[in-house]
Amino acid sequence: MSVPDDPVGPAPDAPALPVPTGRAVRRYTAAVARQRGGASVGSLLVDVYSVLVTTAVGVGVAVGVVDAVRDSMPADAGADLVGPEVSLPTLAGLLVLALAGAVLSLAGRLGPVGVGGAEATWWLGLPVARRGLLRPAATRLPVLAGAVGAVALPLLDLALRDDGRPSPVRVATVAAVGGLGAAALVLGAGAGQSLGAVRRRIATVGDVLVALVPVLALVSGVAGVHVDRVPAPPPGAVLALLGVVVAAGVVLDHRLERIPARELRESGSVATQAVGALISLDSRELGRTLTDGGRVRRRRRSSRLRVVRSPALALVTADALLLVRSPRHLVQLAATAAVPTIVLAVPRLQTPVIVLPALLVAGYVAMLATAEGPRRAEMAPVVDRLLPIGARRVRRLRMAVPAVAMLAWSLAALAPFAVLGGDLAGWWALGAAAAPVWAGAAVRSAYRPAPDWSGPLVATPAGALPLGATVVLSRGPDVVVLGLVPVLVAVALGTVVPGMLVAQVVCSTVVVAVCGHLPDEPRTVTA
Repeated sequence: MSVPDDPVGPAPDAPALPVPTGRAVRRYTAAVARQRGGASVGSLLVDVYSVLVTTAVGVGVAVGVVDAVRDSMPADAGADLVGPEVSLPTLAGLLVLALAGAVLSLAGRLGPVGVGGAEATWWLGLPVARRGLLRPAATRLPVLAGAVGAVALPLLDLALRDDGRPSPVRVATVAAVGGLGAAALVLGAGAGQSLGAVRRRIATVGDVLVALVPVLALVSGVAGVHVDRVPAPPPGAVLALLGVVVAAGVVLDHRLERIPARELRESGSVATQAVGALISLDSRELGRTLTDGGRVRRRRRSSRLRVVRSPALALVTADALLLVRSPRHLVQLAATAAVPTIVLAVPRLQTPVIVLPALLVAGYVAMLATAEGPRRAEMAPVVDRLLPIGARRVRRLRMAVPAVAMLAWSLAALAPFAVLGGDLAGWWALGAAAAPVWAGAAVRSAYRPAPDWSGPLVATPAGALPLGATVVLSRGPDVVVLGLVPVLVAVALGTVVPGMLVAQVVCSTVVVAVCGHLPDEPRTVTA
């Protein structure tokens, strides 16, 4: 009995499975995420409703604040103006330039095209076209920037107009110009990224535009070049910007395939960290993320640091080098020091309702530039703990660099008040006495605890927030407002009296003592 031989010959080929498109992979991922997330259509509608209501309330509050500020502007505030003069419409145009620079800087730091987390892990390695995968990521940031621009530019136009409220047609036109302009900047940055432009260089261009604003304002005041009124957007501006947005979007969409995977991962990582810091109300982490996103990664020349002879000098020198080696922070100090001069150069802004907040906000932004050392020490305290220095002394040493930097800032910021009041020595003495307040606030804000999300949450229009989040976020600004009361009183009155100097010295002493205080350190018991 013979056994039949096995069939000889190649097995029939299995049918080839179709390769899914990038859009199909993206939709499948979104469907799985929705299925495992447990979210329903009702919860989505509730979230959309909450966002719309919160946005409407925020815009309404902003319009009310703008109207109140406009009503407080005196018509004859510049009658006794001394020095250069800047018109209000000129300032409005420069603020638009600052907004454009800020949008471009954030676009360079955040991507604008990137994928992070699980998307970068699973998507970039698939043998599918990336164009369908990256389209939502390339659309998200331009849409967000357009929404912000459509709200910010009309508010700015309302606040800095000389001839009352604008018409509804003008408001709609300005909103369209603001939204389309912001979207065009982000899409242009994305097109540059697809063409091989370095993201940090795009961010640097935005930073330069912001830094040019105080310089152009001072040049305008000295040269006498002004804009008489805020111009209305031309009828073809909306169509022109719409064409730019469409063209930039088409270019970016066709070049999504050419963005390297490394660029996509880095951009997505920065954007993910920024969103996480924003949701968790951690402004320090947000600042670190945006700073590192545009940092130049190159080896700098080394120094032997022969002046460092003790652990205390090593700590102070490290903070000083961190500030000196950061050009963005130095420009931030110089630009904010010019803010009081620019505000006082506009006749209609010479009112305490505007001058005092401008001085506080500019000073706080400058102070943040000097506190990079304490912020990094709070994130990674291992270096501080390796030094043979107590924790209390470390806190006080961390105030040295902010105190010196803010001393120089105070002398420059209070100089225009001295010119108006005619008492340069008194104003500079007041600024020198107030420098420790800024230093204490820098350390206090850098070492503040993070909000406790493990405790009870409070329902707010902006979502659920941890109990005591406002108290945590106010650590730093609170001592600025309370510690600078003598300076604020002097600015409101326009003069400095000896009692204010004494009161400022007392306030500075109290702020340094409070911000440098720590619980009792455990004592080392020796046998």
